[in-house]
Amino acid sequence: MSIPLISLIVLLIAILISCFTPLNIGTLSIGLAMVIALLGDVKVAEIVKGYPANLLLLLAGTTYLFSIAQTNGTLERLARYAVASVRGRPALLPLVLFVVAFALSALGPGQITISALLAPPAMLIADEVGISPLLMALVVGNGAQAGAMSPLAPPGIISANIVAKYGLTGVGGVLWLNMAIVHVAVTILAYVLFGGLKLWREPPAAAAAFRGQELKPFDRAQLATLAGIAALAIGAVFFKLDIGLTAFLIGALLSLFKLVDEGKAIKAMPWGTILMVTGVTVLVNLMSKVGGMDLFASLIAKMSTKGTVTLVAGFWAGLVSAYASTTGVILPAFLPMAPPLLKQLGGTDLMALVSSIIVCGFVVDLSPLSTTGAVFIANAGPKTDKNRLFRNMLIWGLSMSVVGAVASWLAFTVLGLP
Repeated sequence: MSIPLISLIVLLIAILISCFTPLNIGTLSIGLAMVIALLGDVKVAEIVKGYPANLLLLLAGTTYLFSIAQTNGTLERLARYAVASVRGRPALLPLVLFVVAFALSALGPGQITISALLAPPAMLIADEVGISPLLMALVVGNGAQAGAMSPLAPPGIISANIVAKYGLTGVGGVLWLNMAIVHVAVTILAYVLFGGLKLWREPPAAAAAFRGQELKPFDRAQLATLAGIAALAIGAVFFKLDIGLTAFLIGALLSLFKLVDEGKAIKAMPWGTILMVTGVTVLVNLMSKVGGMDLFASLIAKMSTKGTVTLVAGFWAGLVSAYASTTGVILPAFLPMAPPLLKQLGGTDLMALVSSIIVCGFVVDLSPLSTTGAVFIANAGPKTDKNRLFRNMLIWGLSMSVVGAVASWLAFTVLGLP
């Protein structure tokens, strides 16, 4: 059995075990990476290089800052004001945050930056108010995803540059529109499936309790914490500062000036979840190194026909993207395959295939194995069952590879939409 095939089987085993047991998939993935290394004659140093230090800093930095906000009561107070801002209708909170995420993402930072900024307050507010964490993660995350193909955002810029080489120029607006429509549709689906309508009929008891209490002003420590969070957002969006490191700096300053008990804040950080997310990335990076990703790509041409290429390519783009970077892997690896794939199959509709690859690659990104999904898992509130949330978001992400592929095939091949 080839090493690329073994790597795919090992990843599948890790996912299946995580779905049916409470084991931390991060520790399991790191252990299984060693098995692949031994079978594939890969040095341990290569495994260590695959550890996502940038993702670790991003998750640890943001969770550190927002653990401070949680510990000193800032987020609880913020939740009360959030409920008051929607006139006591908690059902509106996820929808308002969807619009905010979409707008900010489209302005240029993209989906990962905005998800990293909004996930901590959104998930902790959901915890305080009594909104389903799965509902909140999917709605807010898809809002950020919907804005990602803006001509100002990195994925939009990268995609436009790649497809321009193959004669598709001036299509950035169409690609963004396709992306936005699909993500609005799946957001509505998530809102209906996971309790959004129920929030209108039966508001959570926690939200009702908030409505019955007087809104107290933020104290000195809480105002300083809010100022720090605002500084993080401004620094990331307008000055391109690293979110993780900047969050550490702001959190350290808050601790230095005795605005929080740092020991409690560090203990409140979701270390198990951070290990879960970064550990899986080690296994995925190793799988890419030994050829597992190439094996995925080679299967596409063998399984496709001229009439089904958007369906098959979209499905595989989505499935790979569920555990790999869409911007870093799907766009640069799958989009250049589109012209030769069509040439081999005798197809001519390059725009349809490009749209399918992009839409399917992004629509699965609320999988916890992707960065966008990972930041929502890592920032889930203390009342949330994180293992259950992980499994549910994984099921959602993988199911979207099928939903996205079928929707893209119907829209771009059967109906011939642009």
